[in-house]
Amino acid sequence: MHPVTCGLEVHQQLDTRKLFCSCRSQLVEGQGARFVRRLRPTQSELGEIDRAALAQAERGMRFTYQAPPDVSCLVEADEEPPHAADAEAVQAALIVSALLGCQVMDEVHFMRKIVIDGSNTSGFQRTALVAVDGALEVNGRRIGIASLCLEEDAARKVDAKDREVTYRLDRLGIPLIEIATAPDMHDPEEVREVAQRLGSILRSTRMVKRGLGTIREDLNISVPGGARVEIKGVQDLGLLPTYVRTEMERQHALIEIKRLLRERGATPVPPAVRDVTALLRDSRSKVLRSALTKGGKALCAPLPLFAGTLRSADGRLRLGAEMAQHARSRGVAGIFHSDELPGYGITAEEVQALRAELRLGERDAFVLCADMADRAEPALLAALARANQALVGVPEETRDPLPDGTSVYSRPLPGAGRMYPETDVPPILIEPERLAGIRAALPELPEARIARLVGEYAINEQQARQLVRDGYDELFEEVGRGKGMAAVAARTFLSTYPELQKEGVDLEALSDAKVREAFAALSAGRFAKEALPSVLREMARGADVEGAMAALGLEAMDQGDAVHILDAIIAERAEFVREKGEGAVGPLMGVAMKELRGKVDGKAAADLLRERVRVFLEG
Repeated sequence: MHPVTCGLEVHQQLDTRKLFCSCRSQLVEGQGARFVRRLRPTQSELGEIDRAALAQAERGMRFTYQAPPDVSCLVEADEEPPHAADAEAVQAALIVSALLGCQVMDEVHFMRKIVIDGSNTSGFQRTALVAVDGALEVNGRRIGIASLCLEEDAARKVDAKDREVTYRLDRLGIPLIEIATAPDMHDPEEVREVAQRLGSILRSTRMVKRGLGTIREDLNISVPGGARVEIKGVQDLGLLPTYVRTEMERQHALIEIKRLLRERGATPVPPAVRDVTALLRDSRSKVLRSALTKGGKALCAPLPLFAGTLRSADGRLRLGAEMAQHARSRGVAGIFHSDELPGYGITAEEVQALRAELRLGERDAFVLCADMADRAEPALLAALARANQALVGVPEETRDPLPDGTSVYSRPLPGAGRMYPETDVPPILIEPERLAGIRAALPELPEARIARLVGEYAINEQQARQLVRDGYDELFEEVGRGKGMAAVAARTFLSTYPELQKEGVDLEALSDAKVREAFAALSAGRFAKEALPSVLREMARGADVEGAMAALGLEAMDQGDAVHILDAIIAERAEFVREKGEGAVGPLMGVAMKELRGKVDGKAAADLLRERVRVFLEG
């Protein structure tokens, strides 16, 4: 039995017009017109209401939308029917399907997927199944491709406060290819390798967007005795193994909690709460005082036989954190539970008073929430419902990734009840001749591209493989064509970039256009290659190449000026040069480069220094 089973869903934005209109697919800063909506769940064609949609509706959210011109229109506002699906986006989906060896549908039909978290103005996302049953090979293992879909991206969240969320419609409708693998991965590192491989294949089409946020991964993870949990929207490939490991640890802890509760004979907790405001009215806890001063209430509920599972002494079992995440989905800041009290200003005497009021024994726990009554009670009931789930093990759910590699509860895992047919978009007939033409002219696959880079640019295979894996191969070819530029470009993307990132430089600010600009100046002899990391650092901070060079004082130096500087260095150390002869070149090179770095190429500086030393010795 495998220690973990993982599936992966990769969502890649296409570099085309929007899927159902002719608006540009580009993110902007302008807000444009504004309008407000509330969304409600609807039944699927089977007459079911999806549990995830129902949970979202219970939050009672209000949604404000910003509609910038040129990148959104009446289609995004759901005031006009969708246009026919973008032909270029459909073509891209068919090309990727062929690259993955998938079986393409005879007809592509769009469906509506109910989504009422506000990210779609219509309350649903349009998605179409394009192909099934493909595969890719990673490290000699076959990883199945269950499905490939073409869908529209969601609106972009720009603000959230209380029960209102603001979205911008620039991202809504950008075409996405969604690739879902089979649950064939059983090692955290393998998940990352599969994601990198799929990213390379997608980029090989030259029809996808690049940069932060243009590709996202959803992880489906389960362990023996656990359940399928989806971590949705991971953007950092490097963290994929960490998310898998932390979810494995979380599920194992929940399985242990279930075992403990069953051993103790715990039974489901009734959905009842008790008002304990009178007991805590004089509490020194800032949270309690703040809530009660505003007219709120302190509500409490017993958890018989749950002591030690809400937060164990070693910190491994943390059911209380799970309950708090469910409570926050009802609009409160959090909850208190007895495994963490006394603390947070709540005294031991107040804890004893609460235990006496609830008639709790040593192995019993309690949970406490203070807020306005219309929030505190639903939040506490949500926490109790989560506690009851612990009796049956790991619940199926969707979770949001956090930057540290952990995740938090988002909503229940959606089911088949959220899908129903899209009646406004006609089906697309896929003729066999069209597929034959695509297969006859497929783009270069990563393996062939690696071999060609090695042959054409005289870099080693490891460098070529890493360039392709990290997605720098296309830009590398653009900037590495000039004389001597291939080695510089490879070093830049594979060594300089990681070094800049360690320094905290925002590499996302280094657009392809900026990199091309920097290399064009380098090729023109405007500065020496040794200065390129410094130039890129300045450009990442917002400067153009001219501004970066000015800030660094890098205007290229002519040979006459360089000779003058080198002669001065040699004259200052004349005795040393006479003693060492041409052996003085090495020690003097460090001094020379302090004066010439970024203004004269390193090799040229070394050759010129050697020449000036000879002239000095002969004179």
